[in-house]
Amino acid sequence: MKTVLVRVTGRVQGVWFRGWTEDQATARGLKGWVRNRRDGSVEALFSGPDATVNDMIEACRRGPSAARVDALTQREADPPAEPGFHQLPTA
Repeated sequence: MKTVLVRVTGRVQGVWFRGWTEDQATARGLKGWVRNRRDGSVEALFSGPDATVNDMIEACRRGPSAARVDALTQREADPPAEPGFHQLPTA
Protein backbone atom coordinates (compact mmCIF):
# COMPACT_ATOMS: atom_id res chain seq x y z
CA MET A 1 0.00 0.00 0.00
CA LYS A 2 1.12 3.54 -0.77
CA THR A 3 -0.10 6.99 0.28
CA VAL A 4 1.12 10.19 -1.37
CA LEU A 5 0.26 13.87 -1.18
CA VAL A 6 0.36 15.43 -4.65
CA ARG A 7 0.44 19.12 -5.61
CA VAL A 8 -0.40 20.03 -9.22
CA THR A 9 0.30 23.48 -10.69
CA GLY A 10 -0.62 25.11 -13.99
CA ARG A 11 -4.11 25.84 -15.29
CA VAL A 12 -5.76 23.41 -12.89
CA GLN A 13 -8.56 25.46 -11.30
CA GLY A 14 -11.77 26.27 -13.14
CA VAL A 15 -11.20 23.37 -15.56
CA TRP A 16 -12.95 20.57 -13.60
CA PHE A 17 -9.67 19.15 -12.27
CA ARG A 18 -11.12 18.31 -8.84
CA GLY A 19 -14.21 16.59 -10.23
CA TRP A 20 -12.12 14.70 -12.78
CA THR A 21 -9.68 13.64 -10.04
CA GLU A 22 -12.51 12.43 -7.82
CA ASP A 23 -13.98 10.40 -10.69
CA GLN A 24 -10.61 8.92 -11.68
CA ALA A 25 -9.59 8.04 -8.11
CA THR A 26 -12.99 6.53 -7.32
CA ALA A 27 -12.87 4.42 -10.50
CA ARG A 28 -9.48 3.11 -9.37
CA GLY A 29 -10.78 2.31 -5.87
CA LEU A 30 -8.40 4.76 -4.17
CA LYS A 31 -8.98 6.44 -0.83
CA GLY A 32 -8.22 10.08 -0.16
CA TRP A 33 -9.29 13.56 -1.15
CA VAL A 34 -8.72 16.46 -3.53
CA ARG A 35 -8.98 20.23 -2.98
CA ASN A 36 -8.10 23.57 -4.52
CA ARG A 37 -5.40 25.65 -2.88
CA ARG A 38 -5.61 29.42 -2.59
CA ASP A 39 -2.32 29.69 -4.53
CA GLY A 40 -4.07 28.30 -7.65
CA SER A 41 -2.78 24.73 -7.35
CA VAL A 42 -4.69 21.52 -6.70
CA GLU A 43 -3.69 19.19 -3.88
CA ALA A 44 -4.69 15.52 -3.58
CA LEU A 45 -4.07 12.61 -1.26
CA PHE A 46 -4.08 9.18 -2.90
CA SER A 47 -3.95 5.94 -0.94
CA GLY A 48 -4.08 2.40 -2.29
CA PRO A 49 -1.99 -0.28 -3.99
CA ASP A 50 1.39 0.99 -5.26
CA ALA A 51 0.67 0.42 -8.95
CA THR A 52 -2.77 2.03 -8.76
CA VAL A 53 -1.47 5.13 -6.95
CA ASN A 54 1.35 5.43 -9.50
CA ASP A 55 -1.19 5.17 -12.34
CA MET A 56 -3.28 7.94 -10.75
CA ILE A 57 -0.22 10.17 -10.41
CA GLU A 58 0.55 9.70 -14.10
CA ALA A 59 -3.07 10.52 -14.98
CA CYS A 60 -2.75 13.75 -12.96
CA ARG A 61 0.30 14.73 -14.99
CA ARG A 62 -2.10 14.98 -17.95
CA GLY A 63 -5.33 15.99 -16.16
CA PRO A 64 -8.66 16.63 -17.86
CA SER A 65 -8.67 17.98 -21.41
CA ALA A 66 -9.15 21.66 -20.42
CA ALA A 67 -6.26 21.61 -17.93
CA ARG A 68 -2.61 22.47 -18.47
CA VAL A 69 -0.32 20.80 -15.96
CA ASP A 70 2.99 22.64 -15.56
CA ALA A 71 4.36 20.66 -12.61
CA LEU A 72 3.46 17.87 -10.20
CA THR A 73 5.21 17.26 -6.90
CA GLN A 74 4.61 14.38 -4.53
CA ARG A 75 5.66 13.20 -1.10
CA GLU A 76 4.80 10.30 1.16
CA ALA A 77 1.93 10.90 3.57
CA ASP A 78 -0.19 9.18 6.20
CA PRO A 79 -3.25 7.25 4.98
CA PRO A 80 -6.60 9.08 5.18
CA ALA A 81 -8.78 8.55 8.24
CA GLU A 82 -12.02 8.41 6.22
CA PRO A 83 -13.04 5.76 3.68
CA GLY A 84 -13.68 6.60 0.04
CA PHE A 85 -12.49 9.54 -2.04
CA HIS A 86 -13.99 13.02 -1.78
CA GLN A 87 -13.49 16.73 -2.35
CA LEU A 88 -12.46 19.03 0.48
CA PRO A 89 -13.00 22.80 0.74
CA THR A 90 -10.31 25.13 -0.58
CA ALA A 91 -7.36 25.51 1.75
